[in-house]
Amino acid sequence: MQLPYLSGRKSVDDAADLISRFGANAGYEAAARAGRSLDQGNHIHFCHWRQIERLILLLAIDQPAGTVH
Repeated sequence: MQLPYLSGRKSVDDAADLISRFGANAGYEAAARAGRSLDQGNHIHFCHWRQIERLILLLAIDQPAGTVH
């Protein structure tokens, strides 16, 4: 799994909003938004929503990701 890059607080807020609105389907909604952004040629928003999708997937797993100290 690729760890997300979070450019600021807005990324976390967007992920929390999608999780509260779409529940278990929040990752699918983030992927759909990324796809729409790409179709419109907006690469900045595409990258943003892809990172949100990764963050939502990371929050959904029960195991630690990355190095555990």
